[in-house]
Amino acid sequence: MKTQLPYQMRRKQIFALILSGLFLLGFQITFHFYKKHSYLNKDNIDNLQFVTTEFLEKPIKNFDPNALDAKDWQDLGFSEKQTATILKYKDLVGGTFTSKDQLKKCYAISEEKFKSLEAYIVLENADFNEKTTKHSTSKKLNISGKFNPDQLSQQDWQKMGFSEKQAAAILKYKNYLGGSFVSKEKLKDCFIINDEQFSQMKSYLILPEKTPENFNKFANHSPSKTKINYQKFDPNLLDVKAWQSLGFSEKQAHVIVNYREKNLKGSFRTLDDIKSCFVISEEKFEDLKHYIILNPDNFKNSNTEKTFDKIVQQTDFTSLDLNKISFKQLIEFGFDERAAGSFVGFRKKLGGFVNTQQMLDTYNIDKDLMQKLINTCKFSTDDVQKYSLVDAPEDWLKSHPYFKYSADKIIFYRTTYPNDDKIWKFLKLKPEYETRMRWYIK
Repeated sequence: MKTQLPYQMRRKQIFALILSGLFLLGFQITFHFYKKHSYLNKDNIDNLQFVTTEFLEKPIKNFDPNALDAKDWQDLGFSEKQTATILKYKDLVGGTFTSKDQLKKCYAISEEKFKSLEAYIVLENADFNEKTTKHSTSKKLNISGKFNPDQLSQQDWQKMGFSEKQAAAILKYKNYLGGSFVSKEKLKDCFIINDEQFSQMKSYLILPEKTPENFNKFANHSPSKTKINYQKFDPNLLDVKAWQSLGFSEKQAHVIVNYREKNLKGSFRTLDDIKSCFVISEEKFEDLKHYIILNPDNFKNSNTEKTFDKIVQQTDFTSLDLNKISFKQLIEFGFDERAAGSFVGFRKKLGGFVNTQQMLDTYNIDKDLMQKLINTCKFSTDDVQKYSLVDAPEDWLKSHPYFKYSADKIIFYRTTYPNDDKIWKFLKLKPEYETRMRWYIK
């Protein structure tokens, strides 16, 4: 027979069960509500962003890069060396950063670092800088024709319109690339050359459009210099291989021997004779001069020169006219075949040179050697054919390098207006184009 619990105890059990049920029900309702509305659901977790304690400790604020000193740049996370580079770069670009893109080109600022700072960069004088930039870059570069930037000296860059510091920086950038600008793309990346300056020179550049795919294999490595143990030597006794052992390339060695035998009639007689050879740089000459012995016993006299004359005919370049010098004579003077061919070909298309700058602007020409030739030879323009715009033959107009792009207009205008002055007005040419054309006008 079952014993029943007292009524009061049963009452307490029922009350406890009801209370437990209500507690569980309330917990489930609360959990459901929390799950539905919590910020920790899947969608919001994907959007969570974590801020590092370092960022919280040193928050980046908007800044004007032109107002920062060395300490300010270091506070942004740059090392002392990087900071020094940035400030030097600022000085090179004129003392003021005029745009974010200009700052981005500074090689001390990595692409990743620039991205982290870009949103905070504020150029306080943006309007002023923009006007200043437009004003300063509107200055036209002095470009007279096609050129290979790899062949330009610091003086050449300065003549083009860059400052001394900028020209030096451009050459330093070329050395950084390994001694060549490689392509138009790489030249454009040079932080000294702004977009407007690059657009002015782009069509004149003798460089590939694109950078070779294998460029990284040799980029950023300047050719290593082999240390040479110099010993005393007589330059009049050296052949091509001996000059190569002194650190010259095969081509340079041939030029030196050729210069000695043909231009100096077989002998270097003074240190200045050696220094004057264009393939021997001032730096190289300084290295060599302490070891040079010029023994008069090794100078070639008239008797020994006759032996050489049987092999190579000597040319008196002082009696030659630059408008008549031949391909072979240019080779004899020291030009390679490509340069000599360009010179003769360009002269033929022009019908003769009328000034020496045209010679220096010839494709593939070595400017230093060309200048030496100009200083040595005679120059006459008496045989250069010139016409008026009205009388110039059609085939001459259409084939001449300076007239061919305006030939059809000239032919059209002169049928109605047979007057040179009127035709010039109708042509509306750029001053530099008109100047070159007038060289060949009566």
